[in-house]
Amino acid sequence: MSDDTIRLVTIGRMLRRRRRFLAVLAVVGALVGYGVSVLYPPRYTASASVLLPGQWEQRELLTQVEIAASSAVVDRAAAELGWAGVSGDALRDRVSAEAADGNIIEISGTADTPERAQQLSDQVAQQFVAFAARIAGGTADPGTAAGPEDLRQKVAETNRRITDLANAADPGRTVESVQARTALEKLRTALQEAMKKLDEADPATGKAGMVVMGPAARPTGAVPPTRMQLIVAGALLFFLLAVVGHLAAARMNRRLRTEPEVAAALGTTLLGAVDVPGEGRAHRPEDRDRRARIRRLLGIDTRWDVPEPQRSGDEAGRRVRYRRVCARLRDRLPAPRRMLVVVPEGDEIARRAAGQLVAEAANDPSPSSSSRGNPTLRVVEVSVSRPMVPDRDTESGALIVLSAGNWTAEELAGIAAACADARHEVVGTVVAGPVWTRPTRPTGRPSQNAALSLAVRGPATGGSV
Repeated sequence: MSDDTIRLVTIGRMLRRRRRFLAVLAVVGALVGYGVSVLYPPRYTASASVLLPGQWEQRELLTQVEIAASSAVVDRAAAELGWAGVSGDALRDRVSAEAADGNIIEISGTADTPERAQQLSDQVAQQFVAFAARIAGGTADPGTAAGPEDLRQKVAETNRRITDLANAADPGRTVESVQARTALEKLRTALQEAMKKLDEADPATGKAGMVVMGPAARPTGAVPPTRMQLIVAGALLFFLLAVVGHLAAARMNRRLRTEPEVAAALGTTLLGAVDVPGEGRAHRPEDRDRRARIRRLLGIDTRWDVPEPQRSGDEAGRRVRYRRVCARLRDRLPAPRRMLVVVPEGDEIARRAAGQLVAEAANDPSPSSSSRGNPTLRVVEVSVSRPMVPDRDTESGALIVLSAGNWTAEELAGIAAACADARHEVVGTVVAGPVWTRPTRPTGRPSQNAALSLAVRGPATGGSV
């Protein structure tokens, strides 16, 4: 696992190098969101308001809300609508009610079209008002309903009789007449208070008469999530999952990135680091299959979590590094001999560096440096999954050339074990890295035979296996 902190520059590099792949994943996510919107068609919601006159406590409003969305009301609404294939059980999940400010109950109905949503909410509101009136006694037994009205008539008749008795009594001439008139007035007052309390206790007078506040407005837009929201959410979800996946993979990456780590994994000495121009990428013949073309098209054929290549100097400066590696290799050998240059299969940077190293080793050293010459090098590419190095024949010893950030410690240990199994001593390791070269301005008419150094693959000096 890598201990490097994931910084904004890392995310920016990933977005820049994987932009085509991320764009394709976003399109795939948008298509998935569209498919979900087809499976779940858009829904529309309309709301109707019902006014509850009088004084209501909060718990009483909650009771009315439960009644408005109950099966008794919804089933009656479903029967009145008469939609084919739609029963009260199906509509029960599409109807909701809530208490608003001012003793108002909002009844909402959801359907697959705006017209049906409007019809559903209006019908449920009407059935709720009718059901509430039925509970309050508006449609109860006529004999039972006539009881309070008969009582009021009798009270009115009694008041008139009291008035007649008070007028017939002697108007205050005797003590008995005054006491009689006072008793009659007390009786009138008691009857009026009793009727007032009866009216307040009657739910049909205080809390009946619910009113539907007009028809529901026809909805103009679908309820979330809409089709566009699902498409955008799918694209965004796939994009974020791809970004998180890339960052998690980089965090879990166990490939060795530094030169000391590479040398320690191979158990040998680091002879130096060389630069390989990265102007162009030569496509290998075995990479011409369909899968490789798709990877190149998506931009996932190269690593994204490696730093940007640094700028290099001129060709002469780069060749100095190769000469120094050859000099260190010459100093480690007792006498000139033939050696293998082992390159991991698929490591294009290392293969180009090995070719340049073979070319530099073919040149004789300067007379003043030593009487010994450079070893004769031959490049071999070794599979990392199943490494196999040619047996010791005319070559004795191996020089491993590879690029950092592409191989794990286990893979490099396998290459070193393959060299030991073939009786080749690993003399040293060379780490190659890509660099950007500075464009040179032509001083005159360019030659038709001019070519960039190592831009095209060719057989290295000493042969290649």
